[in-house]
Amino acid sequence: MSVGYRIVEGADLRARNSFGVAARAPLLVEIDDAAALPEVFARLPPGSAPLVLGGGSNLLFAGDAEVPVLALRDDAVTVLDDDGAEATVRAGAGASWHGFVRWTLDHGLCGLENLALIPGTVGAAPIQNIGAYGVEVGERVQAVEAWEPARGRFVRLSPRECAFGYRDSLFKREGGRYVVTAVEFRLPRDASVRIGYAGIGEELAASGIDVPTPRQVFEAVCAIRARKLPDPAVIGNAGSFFKNPIVPQAQAEALAAAHPGLPVFPGADAGSRKLPAAWLIEASGWKGRREGDAGVSPGHALVLVNHGAATGAQLLALARRIAGSVQADFGVALEPEPRIVGARW
Repeated sequence: MSVGYRIVEGADLRARNSFGVAARAPLLVEIDDAAALPEVFARLPPGSAPLVLGGGSNLLFAGDAEVPVLALRDDAVTVLDDDGAEATVRAGAGASWHGFVRWTLDHGLCGLENLALIPGTVGAAPIQNIGAYGVEVGERVQAVEAWEPARGRFVRLSPRECAFGYRDSLFKREGGRYVVTAVEFRLPRDASVRIGYAGIGEELAASGIDVPTPRQVFEAVCAIRARKLPDPAVIGNAGSFFKNPIVPQAQAEALAAAHPGLPVFPGADAGSRKLPAAWLIEASGWKGRREGDAGVSPGHALVLVNHGAATGAQLLALARRIAGSVQADFGVALEPEPRIVGARW
């Protein structure tokens, strides 16, 4: 009898992806204890590179998974140290991300409140370097614990070794090299809140809040996201489907001059600028459009939705058409945020 994990053959993955599209996997391994990973990998078919599945909220099954699927379920949260001003907190890869953010606030810790209501698990957060409302998770990560199958060892990686970038990391660029098992965060008990990103200040002001607490920022972000983004439990979606494109400063200035109203934000360096993909998509006429059961949310142009029976291939085809329109209209290439399984972008 296996200890710390369970194996399911011919697994149905429809309920394990937030798009709710039909997909299957030859094997699904549910892992309760990361210590079982060496044994799990020893039992996998030789040469197979498994797909690690968190909450299924940042991927699109455009076809069946042709490799084994691993699902880490450890959701334990532990305070490793606390000096009164800051605390180091370790969360298992299977913990709910939003639930963890709420936990930090309940325990007097802050720094993650702008990342409220992002679906998925803690283990997936550093892979994508999730970000929202002016904050990226990599800013608060102290270390990522992972299993490295090729070398048969557990490792603990520093933020520098994780090589965080905009919606990017070492784990994403070298997919399959590591299985994230837990994440350690260094969180303050008192820090200045960030409310400069569009929408948060207005939401707080509407509630009569001039000097917000981290908890109030958390609640404001939840209210904004709940209003703008559809609930995957009601209609299938993976949140924002496209990254905000980064373009050279000169190109951004030319586009802003040609298209009054196009917002332009600072990029990663002085010579680049970030453009809102949602604005570009809406300006190309895609917001709220529907092709069969594959569509674009009427509330947010970045969100592709499954109205019921869309396949992953149909959603991918729609995404490609949207990107083609934006390229034709603005000369800007869009890239998907979710991982695409069973096809190439």
